[in-house]
Amino acid sequence: MRVLLDECVPRPLRQALTGFDVSTIRDEGWTGKTNGELIGLMVGRQFDVLLTVDQNFPYQQNLSAAGIALVIMAAKSNRLPDLLPLVSR
Repeated sequence: MRVLLDECVPRPLRQALTGFDVSTIRDEGWTGKTNGELIGLMVGRQFDVLLTVDQNFPYQQNLSAAGIALVIMAAKSNRLPDLLPLVSR
């Protein structure tokens, strides 16, 4: 499964996502792209999941129409120590 970490997710979180092919927006060279552009790029590169902390993302874009799953991590902040406990869920 190919997972893309949104810009608002700390890059070191990828190390906790064992068993997945994880990339970041920076790794892909997509920094600064709009959400709409990002979806098209994800489809072209065959990503399956976008992992974000952006609570508003589902109201801005329709990822299901593109065949991409969205995982929103709801934590106190987007800092790594706050997100790591959510990985096992």
